[in-house]
Amino acid sequence: MKMYKKLCSILIGSVLMLGTVLTGCSNITNGAESGKNSTKVVNFKLGHTLAPDSHYNVMAKEFAKLVEKKSKGTIKITVFPQSQLGGEVKMIQGVRSGSMDMVVTAQAPLENTIKEYSIFDVPYLFDSIDQANKVLAGEVGKKYLDMLPQHGLVGLGFLSVAERNVFSSKPIHKVTDMHKFKVRVMQAPGYVKAYESLGAQPTPMAYSEVYLSLQQGVVDGGDTSPDQFVMDKFVEVSKYYNKTKVHYLPALLIMSKKKMDALTPEQQKIIQESSKEALQVGIDYYKKAYDEAIKTSKQKGVKIIEPDLSEFKKATEKAQNDLLTEIPNGKKLFDEIQSAKSK
Repeated sequence: MKMYKKLCSILIGSVLMLGTVLTGCSNITNGAESGKNSTKVVNFKLGHTLAPDSHYNVMAKEFAKLVEKKSKGTIKITVFPQSQLGGEVKMIQGVRSGSMDMVVTAQAPLENTIKEYSIFDVPYLFDSIDQANKVLAGEVGKKYLDMLPQHGLVGLGFLSVAERNVFSSKPIHKVTDMHKFKVRVMQAPGYVKAYESLGAQPTPMAYSEVYLSLQQGVVDGGDTSPDQFVMDKFVEVSKYYNKTKVHYLPALLIMSKKKMDALTPEQQKIIQESSKEALQVGIDYYKKAYDEAIKTSKQKGVKIIEPDLSEFKKATEKAQNDLLTEIPNGKKLFDEIQSAKSK
């Protein structure tokens, strides 16, 4: 009997020990699986105002693809084009507060936040798209990106500038053709004063109203880049596209500082590396889109006018000087850009 009890005790003990081991193994396995499944996926929203076939969207999609690949799927970016998340001012405000993650925006809506950004509204600041992009890719561009963090923003880099020209119902060959010319431009002081100095009448108007207004003769024209001229159908109601090249409008990819600071150093590196690659893709795409838009415009019967810009530049000199006095350190910022152009 004693022997029987002893044997039972041994068997029971063995069963209990085996159960403990199996439970332990089960806990280890579940823990590993739990750790694997609990890898946090970070989701971001990126908004912009342009069409799906714009250089903004091409860059944004490439950025999202690179980030997901480099992070092995742990960072995902969803792109919302065509103002689905609001206009540029609203999106910038959201990114500043941290209620929104990322935005691709033109420089002009940032002027209320950073007065120095108004320097890019000075007429004839740059001579070409390539020149402007080169300057913004260097120390000058870095200087303006470094102004963003104190406002809750992180500048991931500059996209291509957009060359803004005048589309119209009549040709512009010389400055006198601009006299009393009713033109819709952005209501930034630099744009308004530049066109006033050319003798034109800058006309306040919502961008969505320009098509019908041009068609009905309410305005004589407006200013935009060649790709937008085609994408927004102005090619249907304009006889001329005049390469006046008064402004080169920069664009930036911006992220919320709160959202960036919440990432690990490795994740931040992925964001920075991916943005650099994607922005270059966007710059290259814009150059192709520019050439294709000019070609399409010609096919649609639009005449491309290339005026001698020397008299246009001379006519805007006073406006240029006046604007520089209104910008913090305006003359210094202007001189820095001029110096960078010659390098």
